[in-house]
Amino acid sequence: MATIAPDADGQSEYPTSPTAYEVLLKHLEMHPEDTPKHTHPYDVSRSDIYAENRWQPIFAEMRAKGPLHYVPESPYGAYWNVVSNKAIQHIEALPELFSSSWEHGGITILEREEEAGLELPMFIAMDRPKHTGQRRTVAPAFTPAEMKRMDDEIRRRTGELLDSLPEGEVFDWVDTVSIELTTGMLAILFGFPWEDRRLLTYWSDWAGDTEIATVKDLTQEREKVLHQMGAYFQQLWMKRSQEAEPGPDLISMMIHSPAMNQMDPREFMGNLILLIVGGNDTTRNTMSGIIHAFDKFPDQRKLFEEQPDLIPNAVQECIRYQTPLAHMRRTASEDTELFGEQIRKGDKLVLWYLSANRDETLFNDAETLDITRENARRHLAFGYGIHRCVGARLAELQLRILLEEMHRRRMRVHVAGDVERVKANFVHGFRKLDVEVTRF
Repeated sequence: MATIAPDADGQSEYPTSPTAYEVLLKHLEMHPEDTPKHTHPYDVSRSDIYAENRWQPIFAEMRAKGPLHYVPESPYGAYWNVVSNKAIQHIEALPELFSSSWEHGGITILEREEEAGLELPMFIAMDRPKHTGQRRTVAPAFTPAEMKRMDDEIRRRTGELLDSLPEGEVFDWVDTVSIELTTGMLAILFGFPWEDRRLLTYWSDWAGDTEIATVKDLTQEREKVLHQMGAYFQQLWMKRSQEAEPGPDLISMMIHSPAMNQMDPREFMGNLILLIVGGNDTTRNTMSGIIHAFDKFPDQRKLFEEQPDLIPNAVQECIRYQTPLAHMRRTASEDTELFGEQIRKGDKLVLWYLSANRDETLFNDAETLDITRENARRHLAFGYGIHRCVGARLAELQLRILLEEMHRRRMRVHVAGDVERVKANFVHGFRKLDVEVTRF
């Protein structure tokens, strides 16, 4: 097993390979019978449609027929597809009726498996009032004042990385830029040892891969990786708890919060996974999505180059177009009628954000990137209501600074080789994006 490459600050002792994706591919190659079977035409839990980027017409067909569609059988059990912007907002605005709690199934399409011992409570997978107290604990890390404080550091780190990129040479944007910037940001937020920062990406991939969680033979491997993460952070927790003055990092905030300082180990691990996946996968995939979209829509890249004042809106439009988390899930807490459909208590409703963000009734020419789009900010990539992403401002700040620093350097990035998308139904993004840098 490999370790992350040494840098000026030292070298990690911890393994960061094989990745969850590599383990899953190898297992399915050796055990093809474990490949999930999908038979329903609207079973959009199948990961191949995202890896091959052919999900759009399936969701468009569903949206044309109605906002809700029932899938009676899938590798993840029965579920409702919720595909329109209006329906998703309606459901998210009723958190008592449509629960996020891990006790009822949580926030992803996965079935609840109590016997596996892998349930990880986290505040996004809690209902009020417990959700409120835990969310309030970490929210101060993402206030406008904190964003202003972090602006200079994010800009410096982004600029230094962009200045180090080779010109006239093909390299992987995902690994070199997207992962490096987002793991660095997470390391700062957690007060995480810099030489081990790539562990955050490694853990995020294992925790956020819904497909690997369906393969029973890999449960033990996944459990081992998550325990490694928990043990590492437990050491950080103990070290921070002995400090006389609380620091500004997220772990210190948890330690000094009555709502979170009595968490059991699994709840602690669950909240760490939430913050790592939320801060890592989402921003890194949009950073890659921006480059891919500008290459696909060169007229929009030209607009960006000629009108830098469009950058704040371009950030919102790129988030809408990419939608880095494909879905969230809710569970009905009682029988109800929803948009003409009978929903039963315990029914699983999968809110497809990537479909809502292509909803033709809200976004004109929704399959096209348009950085002048007037209502781009109405995307649902961050969710809606009480569970809207707590780190949305930080994601927007990192993306805005990336575009501003690219523009300052008159940097144009071309797709110049392999494009490999994530093969998953939850995290929506890129695993590899070969590019070449030129100037405009």
